[in-house]
Amino acid sequence: MQNLLLLSKDRPIAKIVNNILEPINSERLPLFLRRTGDVRAWLTLRAVDSHRTNSRLLKRALRLEHKDDLTTVLAVNAATITDNYWVKPFCPPAHPEQAHLKYEDIRFKMNLFDNLALTGDVNSFDQPPSRTPELTNTGSFEKCWRLENGEWWMFKAGKPEELFSELLAFKIGGLLGFPMAEYQPAGAFIKTADFTGNARVDFEPAIGIIGDESDYIRIYKALCDIKESIAAQYALMCYLDGLIYNMDRHENNFGVLRNSDTGEILSLAPFYDHNISLISRGYPSHTPRDLLITDFAELMRYIGKPLHVRKLTEPELAAIIESIVFEPAASELVPAPREFAARLVISRQEALIEQAGGLVHIGANLRKK
Repeated sequence: MQNLLLLSKDRPIAKIVNNILEPINSERLPLFLRRTGDVRAWLTLRAVDSHRTNSRLLKRALRLEHKDDLTTVLAVNAATITDNYWVKPFCPPAHPEQAHLKYEDIRFKMNLFDNLALTGDVNSFDQPPSRTPELTNTGSFEKCWRLENGEWWMFKAGKPEELFSELLAFKIGGLLGFPMAEYQPAGAFIKTADFTGNARVDFEPAIGIIGDESDYIRIYKALCDIKESIAAQYALMCYLDGLIYNMDRHENNFGVLRNSDTGEILSLAPFYDHNISLISRGYPSHTPRDLLITDFAELMRYIGKPLHVRKLTEPELAAIIESIVFEPAASELVPAPREFAARLVISRQEALIEQAGGLVHIGANLRKK
């Protein structure tokens, strides 16, 4: 890997010389680099998932000579939609044209490969290569970034049950008063707004703080070391995951927001990525006392003080379920599964309250912190 300069906007924050990180401003370093110093791992974490079929088509259409993760991410200076970090060659004799690059030069202002990334659209395959945020659009589902009225939205594909579950999870979180990433139906897809506002703040995934960790209590402790209010938001997220049977929470699909000028960690990011929840993987015959509920109960016993949440009722759940309409992707969702989803949430609510042993306080409204 060539020697690189790591920047936040136009501010140099580190040199990367012979794969070694040499900090210039440690406070502004990405959290993953502050924790590990592993530059190659940080860069490859920003690359599009090479197992996605459409990502392979994308790399071919962009004429990438090499298709490994490192080459992929460096093709767009490791820039993403949701933070201000990027790299450029450090005094590169082979690339003198990059020595004077500014942040405005490498920011994404359009995306001509959205249809190819989302659907594998054959009509997008033969256009001339151009800078695209798809090379750093991570995750295992086919997706793309689209600019609408000056704002970036991520469009995601999925089965009808997955799209329905994602939308219902968003609406349930809204009823509870939780900080949720916004989701909307988009024809045969679902779309979610860029919650960084085009990198007005930096989003950093939790892997930068906790590494490969899934234990609720250890994660809570790590977040408490940063800010107690962030740990409290994490407890709410754990409650929501238990409520909606979200089986896929991991260190890369939640994180924190940082001030892009000072590096201060501001809050947990809005809750997102709930497409593997609710009825996305079938219809359980009963409410299991599963690990999501038992792990949440153990977390509450560790915290030792009550979590205040709003009580959900079956009629209001039925109402928001009926408000979810897709065209045409939800045609397979008949009324019975919709009714089941409401009953599932209510029964899981009861189980969460019961197993937490009085540490979940139900009220008319969430007491916001």
